[in-house]
Amino acid sequence: MYKLLLMTVLTTILMAANPKPYAALGDVIYNNVDKIESLSYFDAYSLYATEIEAYVKEVKETRVEGIKIEMGGASISKKEYLNRLRKLSKTNDYFLRSIRSNYKTSMQNNDFALFSEIINCGLIDTQSKKDEIIDYYFLHQEDINATGVINDFLENDAKLRALKESQKKIRKTKKQIEEEKIKRIRERDKASREKLEKKLQEDLVKKKLEIREKQKKELSN
Repeated sequence: MYKLLLMTVLTTILMAANPKPYAALGDVIYNNVDKIESLSYFDAYSLYATEIEAYVKEVKETRVEGIKIEMGGASISKKEYLNRLRKLSKTNDYFLRSIRSNYKTSMQNNDFALFSEIINCGLIDTQSKKDEIIDYYFLHQEDINATGVINDFLENDAKLRALKESQKKIRKTKKQIEEEKIKRIRERDKASREKLEKKLQEDLVKKKLEIREKQKKELSN
């Protein structure tokens, strides 16, 4: 019975909303922790995998303590809980600054994979950067995966959908022009090659005739 009660309490703690004490500070940390955890799967943040894992563990433990404080059975004081939140907030803010910096860097370096990861990680305000994201996408749409945020923008905006379709047609036309150009070059090269082969054959025949005439003259002497 005791074990069942304990499991019920623990389940309630884990599934409950964020703790109310110092919610203005805690909610930001708790709502971002899963997003920050996902950064460890990015190549650009793979070196931070151990630090991220430790941070996530500390956030989850602190959240449980916050819920215990709210329920009146905490093992730490509210002051210590607040100090933990302040410490965690600094790490949270570090990753937010890093993401914003890498967002700009990904576009400057045309790192399309990192760009896609960042705009879809949930740690930047993509709505405020919508125009910039879409402009960059249309400049490099053959290299950027449009799933996630970009696809949502396109699906929710009829003008953007129309622009995407027109871009497809333009790319198709450009491709057709390029293919026709290559075809003309190949045909021209083929004609030049055949002309050269014909001339070489004629020169060879002429040379044989000259040799034959020369041999006839020598035999007649």
